[in-house]
Amino acid sequence: MIALGIDPGTARCGFGVVALDDGRLRLIDAGVIRTQSAESDADRLRALHGALTQLLTLHHPHRVGVERLFFQRNVQTAMAVGQARGVALLAAAEAGLLVDEPTPNEVKQAVCGNGAADKAQVASMVARLLGIALDGVTDDATDALAVAIGCAYRGATAARLAVIG
Repeated sequence: MIALGIDPGTARCGFGVVALDDGRLRLIDAGVIRTQSAESDADRLRALHGALTQLLTLHHPHRVGVERLFFQRNVQTAMAVGQARGVALLAAAEAGLLVDEPTPNEVKQAVCGNGAADKAQVASMVARLLGIALDGVTDDATDALAVAIGCAYRGATAARLAVIG
């Protein structure tokens, strides 16, 4: 099971790709897609779509997790995140992939067992689950890896249930 997790944003969109085989997680790729602030919103969203499409083509995930917008105080930030989410959902739909849309609390619950975990706890568990050090990895990429881990777990569970059912 290969899962692509996306922490959406227009300026910085985190992505993480993990594999779950025989109950073991493995890091495949992670990073941040950055767009130029001098570009128009339309050009930034086009660039984001192109980069996400390339990731889907490169890694051939079975599922995609796109973190759901939970709450934003800043309306402009919420709009930009919502637009980036829409582009990510479109790229996944164009590829014909199953999409999970967890809230931040659901991601924390899946990775840490606690929906109220803080960023440091999430990063620590992501590192532990993947057996890697996250030195120098941005919060956006770490959050996307957490989304990917939860997505991979959900996909593995769905596959087991399909066999039982």
